[in-house]
Amino acid sequence: MKKSGFLLIGLIALILSSCGSSSETGELVGVMDRPSWNGINPYGMVYIPSGTLHIGQSDQDVFSTYVQRPKAISIQGFYMDDTEITNNEYRQFVNWVRDSIAHTILGDFYEDDYGNEILDWELPIDWQDEILEDMYYQGDMAFDGMKEFDIRQFNYKYQWIDWNRAANNKDVTRTSLINEHEENIYPDTLCWIRDFSYSANEPMTRNYFWHPAYDDYPLVGINWPQAKAFTHWRTKLWNQFKSADQPNTESFRLPTEAEWEYAARGGHDMAPFPWGGYYVRNAKGCLLANFKPGRGNYPEDGGLYTVKADAYFPNDYGLYCMAGNVSEWTETAFHENAYQHEHDLNPDYKYNADENDPESYKRKVIRGGSWKDISYYMHTGTRNWEFQDTSKSYIGFRCALTFLGRSINDF
Repeated sequence: MKKSGFLLIGLIALILSSCGSSSETGELVGVMDRPSWNGINPYGMVYIPSGTLHIGQSDQDVFSTYVQRPKAISIQGFYMDDTEITNNEYRQFVNWVRDSIAHTILGDFYEDDYGNEILDWELPIDWQDEILEDMYYQGDMAFDGMKEFDIRQFNYKYQWIDWNRAANNKDVTRTSLINEHEENIYPDTLCWIRDFSYSANEPMTRNYFWHPAYDDYPLVGINWPQAKAFTHWRTKLWNQFKSADQPNTESFRLPTEAEWEYAARGGHDMAPFPWGGYYVRNAKGCLLANFKPGRGNYPEDGGLYTVKADAYFPNDYGLYCMAGNVSEWTETAFHENAYQHEHDLNPDYKYNADENDPESYKRKVIRGGSWKDISYYMHTGTRNWEFQDTSKSYIGFRCALTFLGRSINDF
């Protein structure tokens, strides 16, 4: 009888605690109706666990740059795309922007529960509708009677919050923390011609981004703001279709320079190349990445220009082409002595360059080397940079996403 009484009391206590109100029991039990969290693993991404990395020159500083001071740092776990963003993946973004313009012109809206006008993506688009004619090149801009989209209209507007300013200025208003930017997101296909003087690369300009032959090749011709726009859109797309019980406050973004180097080494500290070895060839003499192995000799590694984004073997984290193929934008601003004053916990040197800033303030770190670079630039420790507003036929990017929690094994 006594045992039954204790069971009854325990059952009542459990029912009361499940109501989610600590005042009903007088006990500190926390809010009970919180959503569950089992972690996420976005498609096409691999998990990089937290760890320690010794950054710095992984081989001889042949150019005497002195910009890679050795330093031990710690990196929080994160996800990273297993390949560089491909032409076909980025085309999904371009088509989304194109279709959003069409839906806006057609007036395809509905009101949500809060009275906000939302684009109705379920409605089909009749591209023959005369009201959409302004989306195409007109008059002298039309070439040879072809009906082509006016890509100058493919603009994407997005916002971000300046967290550093918020942390260092307690009197700042929320409005002043919100930055807004509008960017034309169509790749610069003419970079194939502009990057190489007296070189016949017109077929790449005409075909590389749109032809199915290059669907799975890495995207190029993207400047840093365009890459940032893509990460914002990818976050927006993810949040639109994720399940309701999967709260996510983190955003897709570019990896920091430190994260990129940590991921490139594949868990092998101080490894000069992503495959862990000291040489660019295996024991059979086969080249292990897509780069320029000799003077005037581009195709020896199997690719005259770029190759498929998952070509060659991945490193031990499962990441493809962390050396060669295309160099990759990072989140980090380039400064020669950044290693000397960066923190050793998740280091990152940020600077949001204004249009009127000196050119040296607009440098962003690129990593990994490319199909047209010599092997020095493929070293995991080699730093390089490019101006943020430039687009090149040898620079692409991949995305990262911060992991929330201690380890993926905890879920």
